[in-house]
Amino acid sequence: MNRRKLLGLGAGVYAALQSDAIQKIQAATKTLGSVSAQEAARDEDFWFHVRHAFTVDRTFINLNNGGVCPSPRPVQEAARHYQEFGDMGPSHHMWRTLTPNLEPVRRELARTFGSHPEEIAITRNASEALEIGILGLDLKAGDEVVTTNQDYPRMLTTWDQRVRREGIVVKQAKFPVPPPGMDYLYKIIEEQITPRTKVISLCHITNRTGQIFPIKRICDMARQRGIFTIIDGAHAFAHWPYTVDELGCDAYGSSLHKWMTAPIGTGFLYVKRDRIKDIWPLMAATHRQSDDIRKFEEIGTHPAANRNAIAEAVIFHHSIGGDRKAARLRYLRARWSDRLRKYPQMKLLTSDDPEQSCGIGVFDVEGMELNKVAAHLYDKWRIVTTMSGTANEYRCIRITPNVYTTLQDIDTFGDAMEEILAKGLPA
Repeated sequence: MNRRKLLGLGAGVYAALQSDAIQKIQAATKTLGSVSAQEAARDEDFWFHVRHAFTVDRTFINLNNGGVCPSPRPVQEAARHYQEFGDMGPSHHMWRTLTPNLEPVRRELARTFGSHPEEIAITRNASEALEIGILGLDLKAGDEVVTTNQDYPRMLTTWDQRVRREGIVVKQAKFPVPPPGMDYLYKIIEEQITPRTKVISLCHITNRTGQIFPIKRICDMARQRGIFTIIDGAHAFAHWPYTVDELGCDAYGSSLHKWMTAPIGTGFLYVKRDRIKDIWPLMAATHRQSDDIRKFEEIGTHPAANRNAIAEAVIFHHSIGGDRKAARLRYLRARWSDRLRKYPQMKLLTSDDPEQSCGIGVFDVEGMELNKVAAHLYDKWRIVTTMSGTANEYRCIRITPNVYTTLQDIDTFGDAMEEILAKGLPA
């Protein structure tokens, strides 16, 4: 991918963004030759170059990249430059240069997602993208929505507001952790459907446990029944490679500050072109924009820098390669989970099936209070994790590495957990 072409900027602006981090990764990629993604996942020389593109704080081990990921240096530099450039003359530089230059960003996100650019709106995060779909559809009292009780809490809250305000019905399917398999996940959704079902709203991969859903099969079934599908891809996009034709959904929302490593406060909304007119924007747009994906970007004056810097994140992602990235994340998860599964009290709650999981892994420890386990991991080992689960069903600790995570980081976590599992927590 040509950075200068992607950014669509003049030579003077482009020169300010030059960084050798991406060039080093692209050069390292060439040295891999034709090795498989799985072999590349174990090539520490390659991941050394990836790791050193980041400026992360190494005084602690961050295994909670699922909430928000750090951006690599080229993305940080781009964001800083665009902010400074905009501040030099906001009414001119922001509206006449930076905002129009968002169109190449839109095109590259669309190319990565496999959609048309006119189906991609750039948002501040997945929550904003998904709330556009959830709140923008015309529904009436008694209309039914099918989701699960393990969907993202903010999205469940948004649906609940429509229940309280308009009298729609939201049905939450439940499933064990881990579930028996993809057929089971399909069936629990299908069983909730009635003639009054108007929307299916699901996670592509759950933030709680890293469970991937059979989205294509569910969306194909929904389309045959005239049901609108909204898919939460907050943790999916740039986590492993796929395109929208492998999903078949009507709307899809994702954050770009997670696995795409774009600046914090960036995301996108995909809406199938012939369904754009069916969704009202969160903030008012003119009737002339009824079919225009940009109506969802009508949020008033806002900073342009972070959005334009998405371009560098896309290049960084493709420089690594989606297949190699996914294989590395699965390799890191397997490295700690395979080591710890020998302990009988260790309960791994994420499937090992690559169709059902990628980099996210969760676990429970039988007979221990997980909040104390998490606290001990931080207090003694300076390892950052996060709690997950649902009320009265299960609790777990979630582990989410990223491409900058070292084998030493993973092995230190393994050492810490082995000590806890063998000796228990200190009194």
